[in-house]
Amino acid sequence: MTKKYTFEQFEAVRQFQPTVAYSPDGTQIAYVDNTSGQMNLWVMPTGGGEPRQLTTFTDHAVREVAWSPDSTQIAFYADHDSDERHQIYIVQAEGGHPMQLTSAATAQHTFMGNPWSPDGKTLAYAANDREPATIEVILHNIQTGETRRPIKPKNRYYPVAWSPDGQYLTLWARMPGMDENIVLMHISGDHNTATPHDGNDIRCTPGPWTPDSQSFFMLLDQEQEFKGLARYMVDILKWDWVKIADHDIEFVKLSKDGRYLIWCENDEGRSKLYGRDLYREIELTLPNLPQGVVKAMSLSPDGSRLALIFDRAVEAATLVELDIKPGEMRTLTQSMLGGIDPADLIEPELVSFPTFDGRQIPAWLFRPREINGKHPALLSIHGGPEFQERPEYLHLGLYQYLAHKGVVVLCPNIRGSSGYGMSYQKLIRRDWGGAELKDIESAALYLRSLDDVDAARIAVHGRSFGGFATLSAVSRLPHYWVCGVDVVGPANLPTFLRATPAFWKSFIKQWCGDPDEDYDFLMTRSPVSYAENIKCPLLVIQGAKDPRVVKTESDQMVERIRAAGGEVTYYVDEHSGHVPTQRANYYKWISMIAEYLEKHLGVSN
Repeated sequence: MTKKYTFEQFEAVRQFQPTVAYSPDGTQIAYVDNTSGQMNLWVMPTGGGEPRQLTTFTDHAVREVAWSPDSTQIAFYADHDSDERHQIYIVQAEGGHPMQLTSAATAQHTFMGNPWSPDGKTLAYAANDREPATIEVILHNIQTGETRRPIKPKNRYYPVAWSPDGQYLTLWARMPGMDENIVLMHISGDHNTATPHDGNDIRCTPGPWTPDSQSFFMLLDQEQEFKGLARYMVDILKWDWVKIADHDIEFVKLSKDGRYLIWCENDEGRSKLYGRDLYREIELTLPNLPQGVVKAMSLSPDGSRLALIFDRAVEAATLVELDIKPGEMRTLTQSMLGGIDPADLIEPELVSFPTFDGRQIPAWLFRPREINGKHPALLSIHGGPEFQERPEYLHLGLYQYLAHKGVVVLCPNIRGSSGYGMSYQKLIRRDWGGAELKDIESAALYLRSLDDVDAARIAVHGRSFGGFATLSAVSRLPHYWVCGVDVVGPANLPTFLRATPAFWKSFIKQWCGDPDEDYDFLMTRSPVSYAENIKCPLLVIQGAKDPRVVKTESDQMVERIRAAGGEVTYYVDEHSGHVPTQRANYYKWISMIAEYLEKHLGVSN
């Protein structure tokens, strides 16, 4: 018989930011976790050993890290109380107080990839410090403090990777609407679009350069449904496909000598590793990963090792290292701290169910290990909406805990989810609260059809867009639910869109609609318009510093529900944004959700 565990045991996990990097000399690995109670920067010897904490933030969270070329310094950016107003810092790899490079308090300063120039003198990052709606490329001289903006801004430009000769930078460009491009920029400012295209928008990401600076790899879905791997040749300003798959390729890394090319593919939500020896032109045999998700990946300079932030439904995200040739994988950190027997954790099953238009909706199903009669159920809807539910240890183990308590948990990838091709992903655009609500109803009907589910005890839960979907479900499909949990969900689409960050303005019309031109339509899709229909109890959680879904969204929904005589519990976290980064705050959010669901689903102790 399965042992009985408390919620505190499930939530006793270390959490990691999706960032990991080998030092250029190959001796150390940098990563970010919340062992200290906040997301701080750590380094560990390659192969494992005693970790060292390099930052001691309590109310700032480190987000992304990058080594200097000589392995003596690490650049990172961090924000305060998850307000997403990031600043750039540099810290010595041997320790010391971080030096803050940027100072515009209300702006975002970020980087993608490695921002250091090959000579270590310049840091390339992006910021909207001059115009909130425009993100510019900034070249910052580390020694003099001088900055240069080499390119006339167009919407959102983010530097990604320097060429080894220091003459070029690849940029990720978010164009008007939902379009993306890769831009090749000379340090003089001259630039050209590496991914020219007409018509439909594409997704693309610059990858690593070859050692001769004559080409770089990239991921894009131009002319196809899924992101493939391509190589761009600088001399002829053209690219060719390297690998096309029937699912997305997500990461690509290249060894320093240009020999080993490693990439990761998203196969129905599960991560799989592939590689190629470019010298011998043969495929590498890489080990099969257990069912899980690679959140970040770094290849050692010599190409012999791969560091991963790897997350599984049965094990919280942790740092692992793979010796590529022998195919051996070792865990370098301990993430599960609650003393739970791994054999008592539940591997979710990949299922699908039909929806109204004949499509099959993929979903992950957690079933209690011990089936005795009818069980309550939770339908949990992911955020995004252009995101994907995958086999991970999410929400501090909330799904595992509920399944342990006898709750069936269904996590669907309704239309609009990523990972199933752009045609499927685009179905959500300008249709929030439309066809995806029918998918949610189909999910509820699927749960009702299961022999082990009590149709009278089904709850719905979601965060961000999932919170919007939850509010839509409880207000427009009120007869399915025993309770609901909305976490930072938009309630009024016009007010939500007007309050979004300035640099979102160029794409929100195509994404969701125009708050003025489409006002009447958007109000027919807004949960706040149907608040009086809600019949079940509702828990609403909101971060007061959320820059994406501002507090007034939850305020007005709660006010409407209470005015209509509905039952709503409202919690506002004054020290958090869209997602808490302080461990204590995040624990409070998830523990409130767990207790609320236990109570209303009638889960026994």
